[in-house]
Amino acid sequence: MRHFYSHLVEIESVIVELDKLDLSPEQKKRLTKLIDSSLHHMILDAVLSQLTKQDKIVFLNHLREDDHGKLWKFLNIKIDSVEEKIKKTIEDLKNELHKDLDKAKKHK
Repeated sequence: MRHFYSHLVEIESVIVELDKLDLSPEQKKRLTKLIDSSLHHMILDAVLSQLTKQDKIVFLNHLREDDHGKLWKFLNIKIDSVEEKIKKTIEDLKNELHKDLDKAKKHK
């Protein structure tokens, strides 16, 4: 399933750093899934924290329907600079992951 924010995500630099660690393919796959899951939850939290209770219901319905066009139209009406807020969330997570990966490389 493609996430509604997929066009905003670039985590290649994190994947490159994962490749530098001595990980099995299974470990790398699990870490990549964990990163994707963390990112998804952080973005949902960033969006939901900006919406009213009623707007959260509408958003979640659009999300469930997987109608990205309708979802983005709604978000752009309800949240100022929503794409920038999502990009900031992504960058914050990437920075945190890079710090964690740097620590992991030092301890190997």
